[in-house]
Amino acid sequence: MRTLVSPSTLRSPGGKIGYAVIFGCTLLLFVIAFLFPLYWAMTGAMKSPQELAQTPATFIPNEWHPETFADAWDQLSLGKYFLNTIIVAGGAWLAQLAIDVPAAFALSKLRPKFGNVVLGLMLATLMLPAAALLVPTYVTITDLPLLNVNLINSPAAVWLPAAANAFNIYLLKRFFDQIPDELIEAARLDGAGPVRTLWRIILPISRPILAVVSILAVVAAWKDFIWPLLVFPDTEKQTLSVMLQRVAIDMPLNVLVAGMVLASLPMVALFLAFQRHILAGLTAGSVKG
Repeated sequence: MRTLVSPSTLRSPGGKIGYAVIFGCTLLLFVIAFLFPLYWAMTGAMKSPQELAQTPATFIPNEWHPETFADAWDQLSLGKYFLNTIIVAGGAWLAQLAIDVPAAFALSKLRPKFGNVVLGLMLATLMLPAAALLVPTYVTITDLPLLNVNLINSPAAVWLPAAANAFNIYLLKRFFDQIPDELIEAARLDGAGPVRTLWRIILPISRPILAVVSILAVVAAWKDFIWPLLVFPDTEKQTLSVMLQRVAIDMPLNVLVAGMVLASLPMVALFLAFQRHILAGLTAGSVKG
């Protein structure tokens, strides 16, 4: 295998030192690139409004104001909007798992007629800009076909459009394709139908990719702004992203930044808690027998 630097050079003392220096510098740059925005937001929230707005900006606050986070929680009523966002994101996550997992399983293992055509049409929707889908989706939500129900100001207005996610279906199908067909045949010989096979065989060995899809679904629903802005005109039912934009003009800058930090913490904690499963799901390419 040919590489930029030969293995013999890397095994030499100079090669080891050079490799360690380059690797350490690269790692340090990535750490700074990811952690500096978090540090800047956290310290910005603990500055006074005057210091936060001054130019040039101070790297370390002259006076620390950690009480800004408590002020942001009270003044912005973050508890109520956290609950709204959790309901919206949790429902979107469950809806995606309920629709995307069976769809991917059917396309991968049941192989229906014209399944590849259906998959191709779903993937083709990824080529469309999101803005082009806003109007038809909004018209559908305001008058749901067959039921004639208006879902405006209802969390279902977010859940239903998020349910069929072509990208997540593709990720799941690619993972299911790596599962040996012998497992499916063995389950069929034991009398298991498709539903039981999915529940007892496929899902237990698909935890890594389910974690990836879950993270993508929750993060997308948590940070979404345009669609919740359209379907939640009632300010009492808005999500965090919509509420923070609405109050930005009237709220002190440091309080607004503190609210943004608090709103982002659950997603950071979620990623840190499930990062091992996420990396395993992204790198999974086969199932060991």
